Amino acid sequence: MIKKILFISALSMAVACKVQKNKPISEANVEDYANTITSSELKEHLYTFASDEFQGRDTGKPGQKKAANYLKKEYISMQIPSPLGEDDYFQDIPSSFFNNQFNDSENVVAYIKGSEFPDEIVVISAHYDHVGVDGQGNIYNGADDDGSGTVSVLEIAEAFQEAVKDGYRPRRSILFLHVTGEEKGLLGSKYYTQNPIFPLENTVTDLNTDMIGRIDPKHEDNPNYIYLIGSDKLSTELHELSEEVNKKYTNFDLDYTYNDENDPNRFYYRSDHYNFAKHNIPVIFYFNGTHADYHKPTDTPDKIEYDLMTRRAQLIFYTAWEVANRDNRLLVDKAK
Repeated sequence: MIKKILFISALSMAVACKVQKNKPISEANVEDYANTITSSELKEHLYTFASDEFQGRDTGKPGQKKAANYLKKEYISMQIPSPLGEDDYFQDIPSSFFNNQFNDSENVVAYIKGSEFPDEIVVISAHYDHVGVDGQGNIYNGADDDGSGTVSVLEIAEAFQEAVKDGYRPRRSILFLHVTGEEKGLLGSKYYTQNPIFPLENTVTDLNTDMIGRIDPKHEDNPNYIYLIGSDKLSTELHELSEEVNKKYTNFDLDYTYNDENDPNRFYYRSDHYNFAKHNIPVIFYFNGTHADYHKPTDTPDKIEYDLMTRRAQLIFYTAWEVANRDNRLLVDKAK
């Protein structure tokens, strides 16, 4: 009998040790976790992800498949699960969705469940595809577009997971969404919003990162900037929260040039956040602007401003942290 009691007691202790008790999120020092996003880790990721080995990550091609497996491996190593089930990090997209113009492809997804509002989802997205190899054999590595966003999402995920390990689980759930087919017409994000893993009505926001590693010609004399697009289109609260977070933690010059409805570039309609915005989900698109290497084989990892990219990724992390942990869900007050 005593042996049985001792065994049950030991088993209970083992189970208790495995279950990490959540601590009040207000006690967390968010800067400790933001500082786990480092230029050295971003650089290490990107020199692999935007290498010739990945053959320009063209949708449905072997290089894109290799990139998808790289992301899966990283999430497994960080012990961040998939919302699709054990070891299944791919939302498969059949070629029929692409009108058979491209091979089967996949979005890559990982997920941290919220502690208090688990049904409310904060999406952090980036596209991981690029344009492949041209007829002369030139590889388009896509280091900035959008290797920079892709590896930043990995680092942001790691920052959240470090907080979880310390007992600071976000109050809302977070979906890390790496979409394919952006360069073919925002197809991966379109597929997700037509076949959502979580109901779109439960999706609080999409923070989308597409090119945050470079400096455009306009800002060569003052590189302490980031373009924000879409923050005020659907939610005044999201815009104000974004401004406050930046002022408190990162102090970038937030450039809203491309947020203008009359801007001829129409960037608001040209990256994956737009497929969420069409469903009245508030979005922010983080962007460094175009440069001479945009969509050329010369968009390589040696040209990335890693310290600047780190601070931009930290801004996105801080913003996601605030959205995930505020008392109330973001109010949509400008639905279209």
